[in-house]
Formats: sequence, C-alpha cells, structure tokens
Amino acid sequence: MTYNTPMMKRPGKALTRVRPGSGGIAPPRKGGTGRTARKRGGDRTATAGESAPYHHGALRDALLEAAERVLERDGLAGLTLRAVAREAGVSHAAPTHHFGDLTGLVSELAAIGFRQFSAAMAAAGATGKALARAKAYVGYAQAHPGMYGLMFRSERLDMKRPSLHEAAEAAFAGLTGVVGARRQERISEQALSLEQGAAIARAWSLVHGFTTLLLDDRLSDILRRLPKGIDAETLLEAMLMQPVGLAPGP
Repeated sequence: MTYNTPMMKRPGKALTRVRPGSGGIAPPRKGGTGRTARKRGGDRTATAGESAPYHHGALRDALLEAAERVLERDGLAGLTLRAVAREAGVSHAAPTHHFGDLTGLVSELAAIGFRQFSAAMAAAGATGKALARAKAYVGYAQAHPGMYGLMFRSERLDMKRPSLHEAAEAAFAGLTGVVGARRQERISEQALSLEQGAAIARAWSLVHGFTTLLLDDRLSDILRRLPKGIDAETLLEAMLMQPVGLAPGP
C-alpha cells in the first residue's frame, strides 16, 4: 500500500542536494528548514474508540501519512503512537488498533520507504544515464532523511513482517540486478559467490557511505578544499568512477 505525502525536511543545516537524474545540483534552501509542516491534527476530532471521520482503510493510510510527517519533522525519537494519533487527529487507541505497537507501525512505514526507494531506483535506471541510480539513491535520502534513516534501523524494525520483508528484498534485488548488469552476469539473491557478494557490498558501501556523510554535513570540509565549482554531485561521480584498490604498502 502506498500513499502520496509531502516531502518534509527536518530542521538543520542547509545541505547541497543531488537531484536524481537531473545532472544538476539544487542549491541549499535558505534557512535550512525545508517545507513548512502541516498543521498538526488539522480539524479532525475523535473520541476514544472512534475512527471517524475515516473509513477503516483510509484511517490506516492516514496514520501512516501522519507517521511520516512526524518522523521527518521530529525524528525517530519523536515518533510515538500518541504523536501519530495527535498528528492524524484521531484517538490515541487508533494506531494500536491498526498496528499493534510502535514496532508494527514503524515496520509498515519502513516498508513504504523501501517501496518508494525501489520506485526511485527503477525510474532512474529507465533513463539510461550513467550513475543515474547512484544519484537517485542520494536524492531519495535527501528528500526523505527520516524515512531513509528508519529503513536502516534494523533494531527498531520487525524484519519478519511480510510487507517489510518483501519490500526490503525487492530493494536488494534491484541492487543485485544493477551489479549483475555491470558484471554482465545474472546474480541470484539467494546464493552469491564471494566475488559477487564483494561487488554488491562495495557498490552499496560507496553510495550509502557517501549519502550518510552528506546528510550529516561531513563532506563540507572536503568540498571547501576542492577547486571552485566542484560540488557534491561532481564529487560523487568522481568517487564512483575511480577504481578502488588495495592501499599502497609502506
């Protein structure tokens, strides 16, 4: 199940943004606060045990939308069942009724994140442009920093939950497909050779590590030392095009 939500930005420093597949960089937003969050709770009200004015299925989607807004605005520490209910304007019992507990809620939310992520990767791959998927990877994380962080917080997730397991496996299948295409071989996600596993880990580590450093504003020290005009996207391209070998000996 998917839904459309506004891309919320957590408060913090303005970061250089890599536009997936655009070939350009979006400048930092002034103030670094991103888009204004929706008014919490809106005009909806509900008493204990009520799911009105939502239909049963619509309430579940509304709770997930509210959870993403809370996550992007307040971070994982601020994502509680009560905060989600308050954001959606429903009774405090509603999230528990639909998801059981906080682990159930964040696991379903992470599943949506993986599906969004896979869709972004597929769209980038369809362009046929070199490094488009890597740029889309970074671009998704920048647009959804809270969701991106949640997707890799395994200790907070129930990875055995069918929706999350399937979505995460599909994302991994996409990664193995990209690596397999570059190696000109078909890679089975169920049984990898050592060389295949190393190739997947290398590609993932490079892009994931770059993304994490960029989100944490830890690349600014490198960028300010580079020649004028070189930005984060140029740095990403150069990093991915440079062969990675063993460190030179003494």
